[in-house]
Amino acid sequence: MFGLFKKKTELEKLQEQYETLMKDYHRLSTTDRAASDAAFAKADEIGKKMDALK
Repeated sequence: MFGLFKKKTELEKLQEQYETLMKDYHRLSTTDRAASDAAFAKADEIGKKMDALK
């Protein structure tokens, strides 16, 4: 309750984006290989940004 108005850090925002892109990557891997590869590439870039922040 006390964290209700707490703003998310940059790392937390990147983590959420990474998780959604990886879910999309997994979902698309069975139907559209090109879109799946694009989602993975974006997730990889975000992963590198997260590593740089740590």
